[in-house]
Amino acid sequence: MVADTRPAPRPRNKTVAAWLALVGGGFGWHRFYLHGFGDVWGWAHAIPTALGLWGVDRVLTYGQDDQLSWVLLPFLGIGLVAACLTAIVYALQPPQRWNARHNPAGPADARAGDTNWLTVIAVVLSLMVGATALMAGLAFSFQRYFEYQIEEGLRISQ
Repeated sequence: MVADTRPAPRPRNKTVAAWLALVGGGFGWHRFYLHGFGDVWGWAHAIPTALGLWGVDRVLTYGQDDQLSWVLLPFLGIGLVAACLTAIVYALQPPQRWNARHNPAGPADARAGDTNWLTVIAVVLSLMVGATALMAGLAFSFQRYFEYQIEEGLRISQ
């Protein structure tokens, strides 16, 4: 019988995961921290964020009248909102559930699942950033949609 010589997996800290979701969640940083670079969902987080950043680039290049940009910009908002929601979900998980899911080799009350002030600050900032991104994305999209409808209505009436 050969003994398993692999090192024990390092504990995954709830506060670190919440901050990674807040800061780089649009690019999947939290997923890579928890599941490694082979995580498909981690790489999938970058797609809407990249589309939204392309929309920002189009606004800066072509101005607000670019129709494709007002379709692409909400994807950035969706990516940011999803990342902030993930940070909130991570931060508010009870330590026992966090450790059971992300640190199964350790005890249920391991310090990696504890909530501290940095975790609370991550929740507060996630709420602020997520709500701002959601409202800004919706406001920009609806504003451009209705302005476009008015322009088309004027064009048809002439």
